[in-house]
Amino acid sequence: MSQRSTVILGTGSYAPARVLSNAELAQTIDSSDEWIHTRSGIRERRIAAPGEMTSDMAVVAAKNALEDAKLTAADIDLLIVATITPDLPMPAAACIIQHKLGLPTATACFDLNAACSGFIYAFDTACAMLSSGRYRKALVIGVEKLSSIVDWQDRTTCVLFGDGAGAVVVGLSDQPGVGLIGTKLGAYGESVDLLYIPAGGSSRPASGTSVSAGDHFIKMKGKEVFKMAVRAMEESARDILEQHGLTATQIGLVIPHQANLRIIEAIAQYLELPMDRFFVNVDRYGNTSAASIPIALDEARRSGRIRAGDITLLVAFGAGLTYGSALIRW
Repeated sequence: MSQRSTVILGTGSYAPARVLSNAELAQTIDSSDEWIHTRSGIRERRIAAPGEMTSDMAVVAAKNALEDAKLTAADIDLLIVATITPDLPMPAAACIIQHKLGLPTATACFDLNAACSGFIYAFDTACAMLSSGRYRKALVIGVEKLSSIVDWQDRTTCVLFGDGAGAVVVGLSDQPGVGLIGTKLGAYGESVDLLYIPAGGSSRPASGTSVSAGDHFIKMKGKEVFKMAVRAMEESARDILEQHGLTATQIGLVIPHQANLRIIEAIAQYLELPMDRFFVNVDRYGNTSAASIPIALDEARRSGRIRAGDITLLVAFGAGLTYGSALIRW
């Protein structure tokens, strides 16, 4: 018997109502709309409302994905949440989301932390677990409330990030030639300090000193991260295409992590593909980390940018420094 393929049955997303434009942000920091847009391609980002938690955003995106898949909470037996901003350090946000969604108590629930590459890591994990035959249908969510870990006085980081959630329902199919073609995951663990949060973990537990020093906020060496992101995403895209005997021209749509428009443009040049072959929404959302790709994926599907038979390339890079790519035939 041939192995069944893993397919995306439905997608969903959610963005908070609050829009924070560059012009509004520039009123509180030494910056301008032109400075931010020129360097990142970002015009605005969404910010969660006071009291709106990571789990709240995840639930809305998940419900939209379940509706798209024409399934209910009772159909799910695996929940993986990619996030670096859970509601609480413990337990996993997945457990809170399970309860809010009304998923069965027999559902396996856990969080996965791979930062901006988190959704691809979680999607690959879900596909592998479904392929094992021990699970039937998985809900994979990428969600972040980055506004809670950004120093709003640090213009090198606060202009880049936003909040949101995206979700997919994954199942098994007997239809040949569709679903996940393959993935490529990896990390440059020697470069952790290029993008990290210094305090709050076991190496530096929270203290009055760490809080007053702002060490619970994202710290980033922007130029170094930019270079590593371009290198890792280019190599990951090249490797997965070569691994499966495909050329860039066979890709119907590339959905890259939405971190910086200049990074996306560099990848397009490397793959020798026009920018209209890339889905871009960084101008409206900024960098939403693990939520970035699933939000873009949902928007691409609902806007008709993905059709049956198309091959889509997902590619991401994030803190860790992690990277990942995935090929999907619809």
